[in-house]
Amino acid sequence: MAAGDYYEILGIPRTADEKEIKKAYRNLARKYHPDVCKEAGAEERFKNINEAYSILSDAQKRAQYDHLGHESYTSASKGSYSGGGGYGGFSADFSGFGDIFDFFGGGFGGQRQAGPRPGSDLLMNLWITLEDAVFGSEREIEVSHSEPCQTCEGTGSSTKKRVSCPRCGGSGQLRQMSQSVFGQFVRMTTCPECRGLGKIPETRCPDCRGAGISQVKRKVTVRIPAGIDTGMRLRLEGYGEAGDIGAPNGDLFIEVSVRPHDRFARHGDNLETVAEITPAQAVMGSEIEIETLEKKKVVLTIPSGIQHDTALKIPGEGVRRRGRPGDLLVRVKVRIPRQITPEVKDLYEKILEMEGSRTGQKKGFFSGFMGKG
Repeated sequence: MAAGDYYEILGIPRTADEKEIKKAYRNLARKYHPDVCKEAGAEERFKNINEAYSILSDAQKRAQYDHLGHESYTSASKGSYSGGGGYGGFSADFSGFGDIFDFFGGGFGGQRQAGPRPGSDLLMNLWITLEDAVFGSEREIEVSHSEPCQTCEGTGSSTKKRVSCPRCGGSGQLRQMSQSVFGQFVRMTTCPECRGLGKIPETRCPDCRGAGISQVKRKVTVRIPAGIDTGMRLRLEGYGEAGDIGAPNGDLFIEVSVRPHDRFARHGDNLETVAEITPAQAVMGSEIEIETLEKKKVVLTIPSGIQHDTALKIPGEGVRRRGRPGDLLVRVKVRIPRQITPEVKDLYEKILEMEGSRTGQKKGFFSGFMGKG
């Protein structure tokens, strides 16, 4: 089954509540578990079911998924190494896959099953501009992590062979017996020689000293989806720490922080900027030129009688996501001049006289514009 919309995978409507999501997941997981279902593609479908549930069962992840849409959400960090490497493919979400690891023996708080240990996850912070967040972009980052040693292919042995651990006899555990007033106790501990794997390198690799891993730095191209916001995470599958032989690498999570902009503020899918106008423009109306975040010049009509701090809308010039961009809100501020020429001062004096403001009388010259009665 090809991965599709998470709601379609679970067979639930987009309005489904927590109980409906859990019920659908349990039914499907029980039906397509690889130990139960022998149909072709059952394991892949089971993984897709777990992936969908891990996102939709978490309120924050679900909100991010609904916000960005499936394509942007799941392909956000598709990219590649800039030279060399390549352990596992890229996929993306903005969190983790807790249920997948719980079923297949991984971390994220679930009790790990016996066997090779998956690699640890890594977390790094990435600062981006508002333009990157609104329009999407690609960024190259440097990742420092452990990878399987290329010399010994991750075996830790120069011969690329591993033998049974002599200390634990290949069990991966040591038995320690102790006597107390309550009787005899047997305590099982992980073998320090083989780290619980039961096998050790036949001949230690000189490059990795038998560890089977080496620390490397790689350059990775990260795709930043349009509409991403501060606190969201990109997931690069397989770019965490190296796991034990036969176990997957961990993942790299990139937490995004958006730098403040000097002219624009973000409110959901809308952007907001400020435009100053004169009292005459506010009273009589006018046209002003606004530069959008994309550097486009847009002529904005100021209606006559506009009030201070009113927001005017320029459609489609906000945050772009899922083909439905937000709007640009222009917050109008009426700027009162601190200094005026004698000619302008005379005009204001005449306006005051016509309004009757000098004597406390109001003749209503501006009442229709400025809301005075």
